[in-house]
Amino acid sequence: MALSIPLAMTPLNQRRWENFKSNRRGYFSLWLFGFLFFTTLCAEFIANDKPLLIQFKGEYYTPVFHIYPETTFGGEFELEMDYRQDYAKELIEPHGWMLWPPIHYSYDTINYARIAPAPPSLDNLLGTDDQGRDVLARVIYGFRISVLFGLALTFFSTIIGVGVGALQGFHGGKIDLFGQRFIEIWSGMPSLYLLIILSSFVEPGFWWLLGIMLLFQWMTLVDVVRAEFLRGRNLEYVRAARALGMSDGRLMYRHILPNAMIATVTFMPFILTGAITTLTSLDFLGFGLPAGSPSLGELIAQGKNNLQAPWLGITAFMVMSVMLTLLVFIGEATRDALDPRKYHTGA
Repeated sequence: MALSIPLAMTPLNQRRWENFKSNRRGYFSLWLFGFLFFTTLCAEFIANDKPLLIQFKGEYYTPVFHIYPETTFGGEFELEMDYRQDYAKELIEPHGWMLWPPIHYSYDTINYARIAPAPPSLDNLLGTDDQGRDVLARVIYGFRISVLFGLALTFFSTIIGVGVGALQGFHGGKIDLFGQRFIEIWSGMPSLYLLIILSSFVEPGFWWLLGIMLLFQWMTLVDVVRAEFLRGRNLEYVRAARALGMSDGRLMYRHILPNAMIATVTFMPFILTGAITTLTSLDFLGFGLPAGSPSLGELIAQGKNNLQAPWLGITAFMVMSVMLTLLVFIGEATRDALDPRKYHTGA
């Protein structure tokens, strides 16, 4: 009956959660980061150059999800309607209305009415970059893609790293010996140089960058998990389970892996921070996401190249500082919550 209780509801994990909440800095950082992340997941409904909903002659249209030609609203051409032009308003508003998102720009929308880069104003709250694109919209989309990239890289590298470390630590012997020698050689490979070389053959993209960085990022957790399995395989209850005929896979999953996951979960926020920083660095150097993608690293590069537009560098610095600071605070609170030497006293 006890095995049917979900892992998150066990008394041990409840105590860990209370320890986490007792760290006010980490607890509020988790809520704030979660709010920012889930808000940016709806970026298309916050910053877009298309209305969310159009009511025209008694019918409803959703330009956010569908492409409508001008002829749908009484225009002359079969081209996609540019809803920000006065021509679109003249066609639609006499027969209906348009519901716009709070920001009337997407990450690639160019504001031709202002000379780029333009300072902050009521139309562009954080100004525009050197191509006339709204900085606030690019920050919203860039925040989302940076966090999603970091989460994906952290997830896949954790799976591979835990698996490799578990095999090395549990079996030991030649598997551990050859595995360690391979990691020593592989970790010495210049990953940045490989990215620069490969970028001359293949156009960088989200999944391409994720795959290349995953080739090196998975080694972060191998040593930690390996040490836990080397220690755990000699414990009395593990030997007893093996003597009763339990298979190696079940031994690793049921009896040793839960202990190894404590150290793994502790490292995960810091791995996420490193992944976001690496992506930002590659975008800053020009070897990251494709040109035109909403990127915080590209915004930092624009701030460096346009010193006469200080709002670009200040915005990029503030966004990166807040993002990484929140993640570090969450990681510290997680580390303290999983530390068996610390207990929640209610103080």
